[in-house]
Amino acid sequence: MSDQQKDKEGSGNDKRDRSRQSSEEQEAGPSGSSGARRGSSPVDKLQGFVTNLLSKLTVSTPKPKVLESNDIDAVVNFIQSEKCKNIIVMAGAGISTSAGIPDFRSPSTGLYANIMMKYQLPDPQVMFEIGFFKKNPEPFYSLAKELFPQELNPTPSHHFVRLLHNKGFLLRHYTQNIDGLERLAGIPGGKIVEAHGSFHTSHCMSSSCRKEHSFDWMKEKIYSETLPKCTQCDTLVKPDVVFFGENLPARFFDCMSKDFPQCDLLIIMGTSLVVQPFSHLVERVPDDCPRVLINREIVGTAPHMFARGMNFKSERNRDIAILGDCDDGVRKLAKALGWEQEFDKLCSGQGQAATNQPNL
Repeated sequence: MSDQQKDKEGSGNDKRDRSRQSSEEQEAGPSGSSGARRGSSPVDKLQGFVTNLLSKLTVSTPKPKVLESNDIDAVVNFIQSEKCKNIIVMAGAGISTSAGIPDFRSPSTGLYANIMMKYQLPDPQVMFEIGFFKKNPEPFYSLAKELFPQELNPTPSHHFVRLLHNKGFLLRHYTQNIDGLERLAGIPGGKIVEAHGSFHTSHCMSSSCRKEHSFDWMKEKIYSETLPKCTQCDTLVKPDVVFFGENLPARFFDCMSKDFPQCDLLIIMGTSLVVQPFSHLVERVPDDCPRVLINREIVGTAPHMFARGMNFKSERNRDIAILGDCDDGVRKLAKALGWEQEFDKLCSGQGQAATNQPNL
């Protein structure tokens, strides 16, 4: 091999050695004299972020107790303290069953089965889908007739919410029900958020008309089994009930955003807490806000990716359950609070007359 060839080979080896050395220095990280530090690449940054996030999720300091104990006495003491000024009530079908209005989601009522057979429906839920309703409204109005007894009377649960208003505690009453019994109990309209709408008003479905029709007008049409047609343009009239495929009322979102951060005590009554987004409201109150469930069974404990769920066994005593019928539960609470006489007067119809306030 000539001297010239040796020089070329040596030069090539030197370059490879320098390249290898540079690579090794970069791998060396902080101790290297040149190159990037370990952790500066996008992958390393992402790994660091995930590790830091997981450490925050898994390591937490014990939180202080919310109530003195895990019972109704602690709830009473809290309501009677200076800490409790704004109470929010969340209610479902369970507060209306004693008024003779069945929980139509329950298969035991037979409503779904009878109507499915009469109208040959593939699924009872279709009668609450807006597209189906526009084509075939009869099944919905048939169900509506079965849902409403001839005489509508508020239940003790409704009267307890009215009593909270009378006492100056009620910030807002959020209901999934469409029966309007809250209004008949005398709770001001401005204090009510009907998350799924109600029969309180109805509107013509013509976009160029939209004439409003009253509850009594709609009720007469339902009981006479007459398809409700607009008195102005003869188009089908639909109660202001939220169907699948429709947005929840704007009022629900407007009130939700300002009410729940102010809540001092959340009372949940007669609901399964499975229908979204209503069920998510329990997570929107402050972390130190007590939550009282008045229900036949424990609900709301199953966490999901966006919420931790309620915990009735926690030593924080934040979530309290009063199990049984809602009417019995509110009566126990009213008695423990020393409100029994006022509560009984409301239930017997001797309380204050209904008040009307604009939506707040």
